[in-house]
Amino acid sequence: MKLLIDFLPIILFFIAYKIHGIYFATEVLIVASILLMLWQWWRQGRVESMTWISTLLVLLFGGLTIYFHNDTFIKWKPSILYLLFAGALLWTHWRETPLLQRVMGGQLPVALPNSFWRRLNRYWIGFFLFLAALNILVAYSFPTAIWVDFKLFGMLILTVLFVIYQAILIGRALPAEANDSGDSA
Repeated sequence: MKLLIDFLPIILFFIAYKIHGIYFATEVLIVASILLMLWQWWRQGRVESMTWISTLLVLLFGGLTIYFHNDTFIKWKPSILYLLFAGALLWTHWRETPLLQRVMGGQLPVALPNSFWRRLNRYWIGFFLFLAALNILVAYSFPTAIWVDFKLFGMLILTVLFVIYQAILIGRALPAEANDSGDSA
């Protein structure tokens, strides 16, 4: 349910684009992003960092899109977001415990070595850089309608496939007894 709610602004952007075009869709995205922040604050007493960052970028690039009546700005927003994610992962890569390890490490039944987390961290950095570049390529090489479809479906499919790949890597890195512990019920 949480994943659906987090994706709701993007889904509403897609629907609004199909009905009334990019500028109306951008307005819907701005309102939906603000409502998502308010909903998180009401439900959790705080707003998640990713939601803050994404909403600020939507306000900035969406506002520029509407003010200048130029869809180039909103098309840059996903790439900037992916570059920020890659930068955050890179920032923690050599300085301390990798961000990915801090976010995901506690959810695993056993601790994995730091070298494994650093490798996963590098994969995610590369993946976010790839998505940032791919978004710009699609935005400048294809009509806006194709970019909007790609933003929702293409990016989602690529992300799901990458997450599945990461899950396989994590599963292989876990000791055999950690993998079998769920079957002993």
